[in-house]
Amino acid sequence: MAELKWQIVQLEIPEGCNIILGQSHFIKTVEDIYEALVTSAPALEFGIAFCESSGPCLVRYDGNAKDLVDVAIENAKKLSAGHAFV
Repeated sequence: MAELKWQIVQLEIPEGCNIILGQSHFIKTVEDIYEALVTSAPALEFGIAFCESSGPCLVRYDGNAKDLVDVAIENAKKLSAGHAFV
């Protein structure tokens, strides 16, 4: 059996922002989270990034504030954990 190794990753959290880390297996996760946020708080500014875990392991992303989308993408790349979202 492979040995499990832990690694500490420092994520960037802009001042005045909150961060949510989660896990999902569904490819439409980014769309679903986007829709939930926009419909529950229309004035909310956010960025979302989701790490795929198969094939080329793409990072899917969306949001309504470019700076927050960019931070979410960078944090997702730092995590590099399949099926994880930031």
